[in-house]
This record gives sequence, structure tokens and C-alpha cells, in this order.
Amino acid sequence: MWEFKMCHHIVNKKLVEYVESMIIPRYADFDKGHNIEHVKTVIDESLKLASQCNEKLEYAYVIAAYHDLGLCEGRELHHIVSGKILEADTRLSQWFSPDEIKLMKEAVEDHRASSKNPPRSIYGNIVAEADRDIVPLKIIKRTIQYSMKNTPSPDKELHWRHLTEHMDEKYSENGYMKLWFENSKNAQRLKELRTIISDTKLLREIFEDLYSKELC
Repeated sequence: MWEFKMCHHIVNKKLVEYVESMIIPRYADFDKGHNIEHVKTVIDESLKLASQCNEKLEYAYVIAAYHDLGLCEGRELHHIVSGKILEADTRLSQWFSPDEIKLMKEAVEDHRASSKNPPRSIYGNIVAEADRDIVPLKIIKRTIQYSMKNTPSPDKELHWRHLTEHMDEKYSENGYMKLWFENSKNAQRLKELRTIISDTKLLREIFEDLYSKELC
């Protein structure tokens, strides 16, 4: 069993056992940027934020665990599909009421960074913030990995273009990235990432290094 840093605070151990044995392993089928390491990070950060906000850890835990399962049907609507997967999981009815499941489903749907509307609940804010996991080099690496997996090509310049376009669209000063907690670690890290993005020479050097390592 994986041991998340705050899972021992969750009262319902049967819930944790189910999620860790039946839900989290599904992430092994996704790309390197959305694998088991990613969901573990989102779960851990969601639990920290929920604890700081005095919100229910069980809700935050389930929402984080299910948030990217919809990638099994592609990235474009994965947040919607993830919500449907959560809602359709009859095992959750052992521990949660229909209203609680609806709340968690909506939070999963609201986690996507490109959403034009703010999350409908604090739990949507929590998973959205946790999912950002802004570590500049990690973000760049995940973007390269996603491009190489979903657009298999030996054309390095194609992957460079995908990287720069994604960085500009999502993380630049005019990008759609939104943060929901003031003074969070993500806020400072986003500033660091934007400094890299604004320096094309530096970004290219980082790309060359990370891209070459992915080819090994």
C-alpha cells in the first residue's frame, strides 16, 4: 500500500484501501506526466490544503484520486469523463451520500486549468490548485513527454514548437493558468517558470537537455 503523508488522518481506512488498490493503479496506463507519481502528488497536496482549510479530508482524497481517470478517453474532455467515472463507481456509495458524490463529481469536473469558469466549491479549488504542481523543470519535462507520446515523431523542432506554444498559452503572463490560493508555493513557482519562458535562449537550453534525456 502506498503511504501518502496525510492518509493516516483519514478516518475510513477501507476507503483508502479501495482507492489505493483499485483506482490509483489505473494511472499506470497514462503518459509520464499523468502517471502514478502525478496522482500521488495531487493527493498529497490536496490533503494538505484541505487540512489547512478545515475541510473534509475524505472528499479531497477521493476527488484527487479520480481527477484524471478520464484520460482513458483522451485529454480534451478528461475532466468530464473523470467526473462520470467517479459518479458511476457504486463502491463509493458505501461511504458517501448521493449529494456528497455529486459534490465530488463537480470538483473533479472543475479541476481543469483551461476551464473558463471558477470551481463551484472549495473542493474544486483544492484539487485545481493541487493539480497545478508548478515545479518549472518538471512542468517543462512533462510537456515534452506529452508531446513525444501523443505526437510520435523524430522531428525535434516539432516538439520544441509544441513546448513553446503550450508554455505561452498556459503559463505566460497572458496564459489561462489560474491559482486559487494566495501566497501558495505555486504562486512563487509560477513566477520562476515565467522568467524561464520569457528567456527563449534559456528555455531552449533546458529543452535540449530534457529532450535528449527522453531519447535515452
